[in-house]
Amino acid sequence: MGVFDIQRSIRRGKMNQKKYNNIIFQREGETAFLTINRPPVNILDIATMEEMNDALDTLIGNTELKVLVISGTGEKAFSAGVDVSDHTEDKVDTMLQVFHDIFRKMSQLDQVTVAAIKGLTLGGGCEVAIFCDTIIAAENAKIGQPEIKLAVFPPIALLVLPRLVGLKKASELLLSGKIIDAKEAERIGLVNKVVPLESFESDVKDFIQPFLELSIIGIKYTKKGIKLGLETHFAEGLEKIEKIYRDELMASEDAHEGLTSFLEKRKPVWKNK
Repeated sequence: MGVFDIQRSIRRGKMNQKKYNNIIFQREGETAFLTINRPPVNILDIATMEEMNDALDTLIGNTELKVLVISGTGEKAFSAGVDVSDHTEDKVDTMLQVFHDIFRKMSQLDQVTVAAIKGLTLGGGCEVAIFCDTIIAAENAKIGQPEIKLAVFPPIALLVLPRLVGLKKASELLLSGKIIDAKEAERIGLVNKVVPLESFESDVKDFIQPFLELSIIGIKYTKKGIKLGLETHFAEGLEKIEKIYRDELMASEDAHEGLTSFLEKRKPVWKNK
């Protein structure tokens, strides 16, 4: 399969996997892997997006998993976008509902979400990637929102992209449909890290390792605070973040363990509670 040695891990019994037609979804240790499996360019049709939603449902409220890695099969594409045939008048309402449910569910995840992208990452595929907390890209990645060339626009990207790269650069990308390479995406802050295609899988493992050493409780409330910071004015946001810290985070066992272990000069033992 080529994605994080999936088949070998399954044979060794390390993963729990539910069978899908258009995605591969498995868990290994404290990491979940969701791979869009529609080669050659992993187009997102309604059936595929429904499967993605089903997989994401299993992660909401899960305190055992700390990271979700979303990727695409093969080297040609993470995903070249949503199936154009699903944009027709008879399907568009269903398509929008199912597609946007992906982001509604992702916004509820406590896990660190990592888009591991290779090749074409366009349209709806780009939206899935940029909605993740972090992006690691192979050098061959090509990233963009070309929807305007069809006289339509990408709703999620309109919401998210200006927050990631600023209004001027987002406007340039969204209004031109320009496709950029991985290095340019890294330069403007759209991608966290660019790595060689040859070492991509091992580099992804190295990239996610620091998250796996943390408490899911710390991750959960930090993500919650980041979202509040983006959605509110400073004074209101600070008050709400203080409340999260005082009433929720400091009520957790892991917050006490983290502070105590530091004072006792030992490695923390997380309970993820």
